[in-house]
Formats: sequence, C-alpha cells, structure tokens
Amino acid sequence: MYEERPPAPGLAGRVVCEWSHVSEARGTQLVVPDGCVDLIWGPGGLFVAGPDTGPMPAPMRPGDRYAGIRFRPGATGEVFGVPVHWLRDERVTLASLDAPAWRPVLSPDSPQNALADRLRLMRAAVTARIRETAPADPAAPALVAALRSGSSVREAARELGFSERQLHRRSVAGFGYPPKTLQRVVRFQHALRLARSGVALAEVAAASGYADQAHLSHDVKRLSGVPLGRLLT
Repeated sequence: MYEERPPAPGLAGRVVCEWSHVSEARGTQLVVPDGCVDLIWGPGGLFVAGPDTGPMPAPMRPGDRYAGIRFRPGATGEVFGVPVHWLRDERVTLASLDAPAWRPVLSPDSPQNALADRLRLMRAAVTARIRETAPADPAAPALVAALRSGSSVREAARELGFSERQLHRRSVAGFGYPPKTLQRVVRFQHALRLARSGVALAEVAAASGYADQAHLSHDVKRLSGVPLGRLLT
C-alpha cells in the first residue's frame, strides 16, 4: 500500500510530499523519471534516490516498509552535500553523505519499524539541512514551466533571459541533467498525468508538446522501458 501526504508547512517550498509504502507481495516496482530526488528509509537503511534518466526497477518483498521525502524538481540544492548531478541515476547510502544533521537518523537507536517515526526523524534532518545550506535556484520552477510549454531549449533560454550556456549550467546544477533531458522528463510526466486522467492519447501528444502520437510512444518507451499502456495499468 502506497500513501502520500503533504509536506510540513516549513518544507513546502522544497518538498513535494512525504510518502510511505508497505509491500504486500513479491515483485518489482518500476520507478520512472520524474525530475525529483528522494530521501528513502527502506529495509536496507537510508539512501538517496537521485534524478533518473531511465527506468529503475525496485525489487520488493512482502512486508518491506519504506518511508520517503520527495524533493521538488530543482529544489534539492545542497541538502545532500554533493552536486545533484553526482546523484543522477544513482542510489547512494545516506551514511556516505557526511553531515551532522543526518546523525540522528543514522543512529543505531533510531526507530526501525514505525513509519511515522522514520518520517519524523527524516523531516527533522531535512529541515536542519535546509537551514544549513544555500537556497535552491529560484529560477527552477520557471525553467520547468518554459520547457514544459513546448519551447525549444534556445527559446526557453531567451524567454528566461539566459544564454544557452547559462541555461545548461543551471539545469545541470539544479536538476542533475542538461535542459534537453529535463524537457523530456517534464514532458513525459505531463503526458502521463493527462493519460491517467482519461485524455485520448492523440490529445495527450498534442497537449504535451510531442510531434505526434508515435513521438509520444517512442519517448515513453525510452524513459520508462515499457509502453504507455503498461504505465497506465
């Protein structure tokens, strides 16, 4: 069972949601790119799931318990003490990212079973790290909006008042990958939301900035590894 809840008010500008998941059966959960970075407490301990550029299969066993805090696209900043692009397509143990704020959640005495306790400790640590580090790039939401609208990278740079080189640098620093990859990810996620709401695929393609339905299908397969119909079920 998977549940999401809104972030604490003090984290709402940087965090999309808190979430928990208890696996009910053995299988593989397909994680697809969404532009986000997650701090996750799973059966093996705490780790960071970086920004993905392709599908990431996550094996599950019955009873596996996960708690997570999901950062908004472009809002991770320096919370984990390393450049975001270092985390791209990676799963990195929190213990390897040295910062005093992480010590309470890494303590052997930290609660291991109650998901609410895990989230409480994670929330406190994330809050402390945000206070200690520089703010995320304030232009990140505008960058996402410009690329989601269907603008080319050159048009998006001009719209935001950046050179293409500046746009590239800020995209890699904020999101972990260059603007063209970011555009594919946000376009894919927009299309997925529309398709899940029942919009016809031809309309989804047009509304999401794809050339046609074939272009949509190709991009979905490249980013998720499966056809769109599989994602919808």
